[in-house]
Amino acid sequence: MRILLYDATTYDKDSFDKELKNYPGVEVTYQEIDISLKTVSLAKGYDAICAFVNSDLSAPVIEALHEIGVKLVLLRCAGFNNVDISKANELGVTVLRVPGYSPEAVAEHAMTLALAVNRHVHKSYIKVRENNFSLVGLTGVNFYQKTAGIIGTGKIGAAMCRICHGFGMKVIAYDMYPNKDLEFVEYKSLDEVLRESDLLSLHCPLTEDTYHMINKDTIAMMKDRVVFVNTSRGALVKTEDLIQGIRSKKFFGVGLDVYEEEGANVFENREDELLDSSVTARLLSFPNVIITSHQAFLTMEALAAISQITLQNAIDYENGTIAEVNQVK
Repeated sequence: MRILLYDATTYDKDSFDKELKNYPGVEVTYQEIDISLKTVSLAKGYDAICAFVNSDLSAPVIEALHEIGVKLVLLRCAGFNNVDISKANELGVTVLRVPGYSPEAVAEHAMTLALAVNRHVHKSYIKVRENNFSLVGLTGVNFYQKTAGIIGTGKIGAAMCRICHGFGMKVIAYDMYPNKDLEFVEYKSLDEVLRESDLLSLHCPLTEDTYHMINKDTIAMMKDRVVFVNTSRGALVKTEDLIQGIRSKKFFGVGLDVYEEEGANVFENREDELLDSSVTARLLSFPNVIITSHQAFLTMEALAAISQITLQNAIDYENGTIAEVNQVK
């Protein structure tokens, strides 16, 4: 099994190389550039390609892969909204993903964002570096005995529920399929969760139903001075409405690991460029907003799990023993 891994970083290479010793029948070649119509030809002669959450796997790219004989797309991530699944199914191209590599990694980052923006860590860090030890502008709020609202209680959302519970928070949640293992969580309607939460965290997939679920109407339902966190998908939030909410002082703080129009920025060093979109710059102009670069997944444990499951997916495909939960249909 020969795999071409696109958009390879140093941490990708390190984690996959460590796992490859356990998969002697698999050979991985690393390519720093990402897959596109211009680079798909590099996969000629390979059995599979490995791509990430922001890779271009649109219908034309899937067609091009099919034409050069690539029948397997390995996603080293859980999300697959960047893949034209209908075209893949039409052409017999199998798409496998990593649905549950380390939910705690993402949940811990979500709480990190919430804590950092609440206690103004980003501001105090800069002030102290400039020898400014004033506490003015750094007042936060206790999370203890406040209400945490979790939208989506799959593996990541459940991990976030447990973290908030450990902080001594009352935890309420909305999910179409309540998690019976979360006995301390009170499930409520979406409107109730929006209205009652002091900390609101998104942990749901991006679908037609959830697209722009956070908009001017749902923001208006929220408590004043709410702490809002999104580590799921940027398009869950209508950015223009979020910006208006920040300007109207609706939010005490906003922590985003994902945001709309992040595509060209994700995992790239663009420090010497002028950003094409003003959305990022506008969000960063607010003192109560922290944005990180789609890094919630990035722990050593998560990277090891991603590498292991991706390589096992390749072996399972070859052996005809694909785990249903890993196959995108």
